[in-house]
Amino acid sequence: MSATKVAISLDDAVLRQLDKLVKTRPFRSRSQTVQEAVSEKINRLDRTALAKECAKLDAKSEQAMADAGIAADPTRFSARRFGRKSISTEEQLLKLG
Repeated sequence: MSATKVAISLDDAVLRQLDKLVKTRPFRSRSQTVQEAVSEKINRLDRTALAKECAKLDAKSEQAMADAGIAADPTRFSARRFGRKSISTEEQLLKLG
Protein backbone atom coordinates (compact mmCIF):
# COMPACT_ATOMS: atom_id res chain seq x y z
CA MET A 1 0.00 0.00 0.00
CA SER A 2 1.40 3.39 -0.89
CA ALA A 3 1.21 6.19 1.62
CA THR A 4 1.22 9.95 1.35
CA LYS A 5 2.62 12.14 4.08
CA VAL A 6 0.27 14.66 5.62
CA ALA A 7 0.71 17.16 8.40
CA ILE A 8 -1.92 17.41 11.10
CA SER A 9 -2.32 19.44 14.24
CA LEU A 10 -3.41 17.70 17.41
CA ASP A 11 -4.42 18.97 20.80
CA ASP A 12 -1.69 18.30 23.40
CA ALA A 13 -3.94 15.96 25.36
CA VAL A 14 -4.77 13.95 22.23
CA LEU A 15 -1.09 13.72 21.34
CA ARG A 16 -0.29 12.37 24.83
CA GLN A 17 -3.02 9.74 24.39
CA LEU A 18 -1.64 8.87 20.97
CA ASP A 19 1.87 8.42 22.33
CA LYS A 20 0.50 6.27 25.15
CA LEU A 21 -1.18 4.02 22.58
CA VAL A 22 2.08 3.63 20.68
CA LYS A 23 3.87 2.64 23.89
CA THR A 24 1.23 0.27 25.28
CA ARG A 25 -0.33 -1.31 22.20
CA PRO A 26 0.99 -3.13 19.15
CA PHE A 27 1.33 0.02 17.06
CA ARG A 28 4.72 0.64 15.54
CA SER A 29 4.35 4.38 15.25
CA ARG A 30 2.12 7.42 15.53
CA SER A 31 1.46 7.13 11.80
CA GLN A 32 0.16 3.57 12.08
CA THR A 33 -2.00 4.50 15.07
CA VAL A 34 -3.52 7.53 13.31
CA GLN A 35 -4.06 5.59 10.07
CA GLU A 36 -5.88 2.77 11.85
CA ALA A 37 -7.97 5.21 13.88
CA VAL A 38 -8.97 7.19 10.78
CA SER A 39 -9.76 4.01 8.82
CA GLU A 40 -11.88 2.68 11.68
CA LYS A 41 -13.79 5.95 11.94
CA ILE A 42 -14.42 6.04 8.18
CA ASN A 43 -15.70 2.44 8.27
CA ARG A 44 -17.97 3.27 11.20
CA LEU A 45 -19.36 6.28 9.34
CA ASP A 46 -19.98 4.11 6.27
CA ARG A 47 -21.86 1.55 8.37
CA THR A 48 -23.89 4.34 9.98
CA ALA A 49 -24.77 5.76 6.56
CA LEU A 50 -25.85 2.29 5.38
CA ALA A 51 -27.96 1.80 8.51
CA LYS A 52 -29.64 5.17 7.95
CA GLU A 53 -30.45 4.24 4.35
CA CYS A 54 -31.80 0.85 5.42
CA ALA A 55 -34.00 2.55 8.01
CA LYS A 56 -35.66 4.46 5.18
CA LEU A 57 -36.88 1.22 3.62
CA ASP A 58 -40.48 0.21 4.06
CA ALA A 59 -40.51 -3.40 5.26
CA LYS A 60 -43.94 -4.18 3.77
CA SER A 61 -42.97 -2.76 0.39
CA GLU A 62 -39.65 -4.63 0.39
CA GLN A 63 -41.43 -7.88 1.31
CA ALA A 64 -43.98 -7.35 -1.48
CA MET A 65 -41.19 -6.83 -4.02
CA ALA A 66 -39.40 -9.95 -2.78
CA ASP A 67 -42.60 -11.99 -2.97
CA ALA A 68 -43.26 -10.69 -6.47
CA GLY A 69 -39.76 -11.70 -7.51
CA ILE A 70 -40.26 -15.21 -6.16
CA ALA A 71 -43.63 -15.49 -7.88
CA ALA A 72 -42.16 -14.28 -11.17
CA ASP A 73 -39.38 -16.88 -11.20
CA PRO A 74 -40.21 -19.77 -8.85
CA THR A 75 -37.54 -22.02 -10.44
CA ARG A 76 -34.92 -19.77 -8.95
CA PHE A 77 -36.15 -20.87 -5.54
CA SER A 78 -36.76 -24.56 -6.25
CA ALA A 79 -36.00 -27.13 -3.58
CA ARG A 80 -33.77 -29.04 -6.00
CA ARG A 81 -31.45 -26.06 -6.24
CA PHE A 82 -30.95 -26.27 -2.50
CA GLY A 83 -30.51 -30.05 -2.41
CA ARG A 84 -33.65 -30.82 -0.40
CA LYS A 85 -37.20 -31.90 -1.02
CA SER A 86 -38.57 -28.73 0.53
CA ILE A 87 -37.14 -25.51 1.84
CA SER A 88 -38.75 -22.42 3.29
CA THR A 89 -38.67 -19.10 1.49
CA GLU A 90 -36.70 -17.62 4.36
CA GLU A 91 -34.06 -20.35 4.08
CA GLN A 92 -33.91 -19.81 0.30
CA LEU A 93 -33.29 -16.10 0.69
CA LEU A 94 -30.64 -16.69 3.33
CA LYS A 95 -28.78 -19.13 1.08
CA LEU A 96 -28.91 -16.71 -1.86
CA GLY A 97 -27.84 -13.87 0.46
